[in-house]
Amino acid sequence: MIDQHTHTRYSPDADQKTTCLSYVNQAKLLGFSGVMVTDHVDYDSPDPLFQEMIDYDVYFKDIEHVRKQTGFDIRVGVELGYQACSISKMKALVSAYPFDLVIMSLHLVDGEDPYYGDYFKGKTQEESIRRYFKAVLKSVEQFDDFDVYGHLDHIIRYGTFETRTYDLKRYQDLIDEILKTIIRKGKGIEINMSGIDDITKSPYPSIDVLKRYKALGGKIITIGSDAHTFRDLGRYFLEAKSILIDVGFDEIAIYQERKPVFFNIHEVL
Repeated sequence: MIDQHTHTRYSPDADQKTTCLSYVNQAKLLGFSGVMVTDHVDYDSPDPLFQEMIDYDVYFKDIEHVRKQTGFDIRVGVELGYQACSISKMKALVSAYPFDLVIMSLHLVDGEDPYYGDYFKGKTQEESIRRYFKAVLKSVEQFDDFDVYGHLDHIIRYGTFETRTYDLKRYQDLIDEILKTIIRKGKGIEINMSGIDDITKSPYPSIDVLKRYKALGGKIITIGSDAHTFRDLGRYFLEAKSILIDVGFDEIAIYQERKPVFFNIHEVL
């Protein structure tokens, strides 16, 4: 098993004491076979925190040093934050470096970050969620060079609304089109377990969306903790396994050199 969504100190919102080596040590304690680091790249972000870009020449050298030091299987991915204005930069980065996995995520909707709350002003929860899913659909239609879509419905964690769930049927037109586009392009989605510790107490996407993905023919699925500290590596993976088995998945995908390798879900963890 490899946790396929983790952040090191190179991500500005991560624990700045969390290094690639700390993940390797934690992976060994957990009995995992390797690690995958997927630090943030959010081009043209209005948030000053994300405006300093990673020097990937230095980044790959640092990881190669840890790889030689430990002899451990260390894979390098990236979590790309989609914006229409950044597509050329996203394409250039992905083509320039030998990533094992490219996760595309939506952190900004029309330049607004739901984390800070302004995005929700003057909108009902339903209007906010629908606008978000429209933006996700646009991202999968406009950008092809990714492998897995990250935390597909995490919009539900934000805002001041009392309800932290949503009725799939209200947005099924959009969600189905998103999932069909992902499947048609040969991409996958992740089950992101960070929501279990969050206000939603749910993985991203929700179990209902996972069921819909499976029903539409989706086969490629990864498990990620979205850890921002080495202590969260592999969190709730047994729960993720149970959820995926209940939904009907027989295999999980683990990426290497941008290609999914499938493993029997009953034989991992």
